[in-house]
Amino acid sequence: MAALALGRPVHGVSILPDQKRAGVCEFGKGAFKPTDDWLEREAMISLAGLAAEAKLTGNYDWNAAAQDYRYVRQLTMSRAGERRAERLERRLLSKTEHLLEQEPHWRAVEHIAKELMKHGEISGRAARHWYEQALAQFR
Repeated sequence: MAALALGRPVHGVSILPDQKRAGVCEFGKGAFKPTDDWLEREAMISLAGLAAEAKLTGNYDWNAAAQDYRYVRQLTMSRAGERRAERLERRLLSKTEHLLEQEPHWRAVEHIAKELMKHGEISGRAARHWYEQALAQFR
Protein backbone atom coordinates (compact mmCIF):
# COMPACT_ATOMS: atom_id res chain seq x y z
CA MET A 1 0.00 0.00 0.00
CA ALA A 2 2.81 2.45 0.79
CA ALA A 3 4.27 1.97 -2.68
CA LEU A 4 0.90 2.78 -4.23
CA ALA A 5 0.35 5.77 -1.94
CA LEU A 6 3.79 7.11 -2.85
CA GLY A 7 3.30 6.66 -6.59
CA ARG A 8 5.45 3.56 -7.15
CA PRO A 9 3.95 1.11 -9.68
CA VAL A 10 3.41 -2.36 -8.25
CA HIS A 11 3.62 -5.53 -10.33
CA GLY A 12 2.62 -7.98 -7.59
CA VAL A 13 2.50 -8.60 -3.85
CA SER A 14 3.12 -11.88 -2.07
CA ILE A 15 3.15 -13.11 1.50
CA LEU A 16 4.40 -16.53 0.48
CA PRO A 17 7.63 -16.87 2.45
CA ASP A 18 10.88 -17.96 0.92
CA GLN A 19 14.27 -18.52 2.52
CA LYS A 20 15.14 -14.81 2.57
CA ARG A 21 11.89 -13.04 3.42
CA ALA A 22 8.34 -13.42 4.64
CA GLY A 23 6.84 -11.62 1.65
CA VAL A 24 7.66 -9.37 -1.23
CA CYS A 25 6.34 -6.45 -3.23
CA GLU A 26 7.50 -6.53 -6.84
CA PHE A 27 7.69 -3.12 -8.41
CA GLY A 28 6.43 -2.50 -11.91
CA LYS A 29 8.43 -1.08 -14.74
CA GLY A 30 7.54 1.86 -16.86
CA ALA A 31 5.58 4.73 -15.40
CA PHE A 32 7.78 5.27 -12.35
CA LYS A 33 10.08 8.28 -12.62
CA PRO A 34 12.35 8.90 -9.65
CA THR A 35 11.86 12.31 -8.08
CA ASP A 36 14.24 14.37 -6.01
CA ASP A 37 12.92 12.56 -2.96
CA TRP A 38 13.15 9.04 -4.37
CA LEU A 39 15.43 7.99 -1.50
CA GLU A 40 12.85 9.03 1.07
CA ARG A 41 10.08 7.23 -0.80
CA GLU A 42 12.12 4.05 -1.19
CA ALA A 43 12.94 4.07 2.53
CA MET A 44 9.31 4.66 3.51
CA ILE A 45 8.15 1.83 1.26
CA SER A 46 10.74 -0.45 2.86
CA LEU A 47 9.68 0.59 6.37
CA ALA A 48 5.95 0.18 5.70
CA GLY A 49 5.76 -3.53 6.55
CA LEU A 50 7.52 -2.96 9.85
CA ALA A 51 5.29 0.02 10.65
CA ALA A 52 2.08 -1.80 9.69
CA GLU A 53 2.94 -4.80 11.83
CA ALA A 54 3.80 -2.52 14.76
CA LYS A 55 0.49 -0.68 14.35
CA LEU A 56 -1.36 -3.99 14.42
CA THR A 57 0.60 -5.78 17.17
CA GLY A 58 2.19 -2.96 19.16
CA ASN A 59 5.69 -4.39 18.56
CA TYR A 60 8.41 -3.77 16.02
CA ASP A 61 9.73 -7.05 14.63
CA TRP A 62 13.18 -5.88 13.58
CA ASN A 63 14.31 -9.46 12.87
CA ALA A 64 11.52 -10.08 10.37
CA ALA A 65 12.25 -6.73 8.73
CA ALA A 66 16.04 -7.18 8.74
CA GLN A 67 16.45 -7.20 4.97
CA ASP A 68 14.27 -4.12 4.53
CA TYR A 69 16.08 -2.38 7.38
CA ARG A 70 19.49 -3.09 5.80
CA TYR A 71 18.28 -1.47 2.60
CA VAL A 72 16.97 1.55 4.52
CA ARG A 73 20.30 1.82 6.34
CA GLN A 74 22.17 1.87 3.00
CA LEU A 75 19.88 4.60 1.72
CA THR A 76 20.09 6.75 4.83
CA MET A 77 23.86 6.41 5.11
CA SER A 78 24.23 7.51 1.49
CA ARG A 79 22.10 10.58 2.22
CA ALA A 80 23.04 11.53 5.77
CA GLY A 81 26.32 9.81 6.51
CA GLU A 82 27.01 7.34 9.28
CA ARG A 83 26.57 9.80 12.15
CA ARG A 84 23.11 11.04 11.12
CA ALA A 85 21.67 7.95 9.41
CA GLU A 86 19.87 6.69 12.51
CA ARG A 87 18.16 10.03 13.05
CA LEU A 88 17.00 10.07 9.42
CA GLU A 89 15.72 6.48 9.79
CA ARG A 90 13.66 7.48 12.83
CA ARG A 91 12.20 10.45 10.94
CA LEU A 92 11.31 8.28 7.95
CA LEU A 93 9.76 5.61 10.18
CA SER A 94 7.68 8.34 11.82
CA LYS A 95 6.54 9.60 8.41
CA THR A 96 5.65 6.05 7.39
CA GLU A 97 3.65 5.54 10.58
CA HIS A 98 1.84 8.82 9.95
CA LEU A 99 0.95 7.66 6.43
CA LEU A 100 -0.47 4.40 7.79
CA GLU A 101 -2.45 6.20 10.50
CA GLN A 102 -4.53 7.97 7.87
CA GLU A 103 -7.83 6.07 7.78
CA PRO A 104 -8.03 5.53 3.99
CA HIS A 105 -4.48 4.18 3.88
CA TRP A 106 -4.97 1.87 6.85
CA ARG A 107 -8.23 0.62 5.33
CA ALA A 108 -6.28 -0.16 2.12
CA VAL A 109 -3.71 -2.11 4.16
CA GLU A 110 -6.53 -4.13 5.71
CA HIS A 111 -8.15 -4.88 2.33
CA ILE A 112 -4.87 -5.88 0.71
CA ALA A 113 -3.84 -7.99 3.73
CA LYS A 114 -7.21 -9.79 3.64
CA GLU A 115 -6.73 -10.66 -0.03
CA LEU A 116 -3.17 -11.79 0.60
CA MET A 117 -4.29 -14.04 3.47
CA LYS A 118 -6.86 -15.57 1.14
CA HIS A 119 -4.67 -16.01 -1.94
CA GLY A 120 -1.03 -15.74 -0.80
CA GLU A 121 -0.25 -13.39 -3.65
CA ILE A 122 -2.08 -10.82 -5.72
CA SER A 123 -1.31 -8.85 -8.86
CA GLY A 124 -0.35 -5.22 -8.83
CA ARG A 125 -3.65 -4.52 -10.57
CA ALA A 126 -5.56 -6.18 -7.70
CA ALA A 127 -3.51 -4.28 -5.11
CA ARG A 128 -4.27 -1.00 -6.89
CA HIS A 129 -7.98 -1.94 -7.03
CA TRP A 130 -8.13 -2.51 -3.27
CA TYR A 131 -6.11 0.63 -2.62
CA GLU A 132 -8.37 2.79 -4.79
CA GLN A 133 -11.50 1.21 -3.34
CA ALA A 134 -10.36 2.08 0.19
CA LEU A 135 -9.59 5.66 -0.83
CA ALA A 136 -12.98 6.01 -2.55
CA GLN A 137 -14.76 5.24 0.72
CA PHE A 138 -13.37 8.50 2.13
CA ARG A 139 -14.03 10.87 -0.78
